[in-house]
Amino acid sequence: MSSAVDPVLVLVLLLNFLSLGTSRLHAVINAVALQGVLLSALALLVHGASTLASLLALLTVLLKGIAIPMMLRRAMREADIRREVEPFIDYVPSLLLCALGTVAAFAFARTMPLAPEHAGTLLLPASLATIGAGFLLLSTRRKAITQVAGYLVLENGVYVLAVGLLEAMPFLVEIGVLLDLFVGIFVMGIIIYHVNREFASLDTTRLTNLRE
Repeated sequence: MSSAVDPVLVLVLLLNFLSLGTSRLHAVINAVALQGVLLSALALLVHGASTLASLLALLTVLLKGIAIPMMLRRAMREADIRREVEPFIDYVPSLLLCALGTVAAFAFARTMPLAPEHAGTLLLPASLATIGAGFLLLSTRRKAITQVAGYLVLENGVYVLAVGLLEAMPFLVEIGVLLDLFVGIFVMGIIIYHVNREFASLDTTRLTNLRE
């Protein structure tokens, strides 16, 4: 396993804090896109330039690093919004919760039995911490675009864990994760469009006003 794996995962963890600590939607989308680029390199760093790892890296950078962030930026422009306003949990408490979750992830990862090649690496703690950060972003923000970004961060955490198990997992399972992600973001994009059209707002709390 490459010695560059842990530095890449440290950057992924720092991007978790960036996405939770800013109100600027453009910065959140850029953080998620950069996470996608970093994760595309992770499979190659962990498993080398095999055909499976190379194809997974290519699909990851195309979807996570380019296509989906472009969709989110377009939704942001169409809705004409720039910032997350009045989140359910403010930015400083969100950062503190993310820090506590990261510490808890490292503590929990120490208790888990790992394969010898993964022991002592950040694969498991970074995965758990990123899943927690994504759930926090998804559940504490009002804007649908930010919630989509939270879903992406959460899925990035699952992806980190899957990279560690790549050799044991069928290739179709990995492709299925990426396709499920793309379909999920596509559906969320439709929801964002209709919420904004009906209410001239992307505040998801207004969904309670919808009627059949």
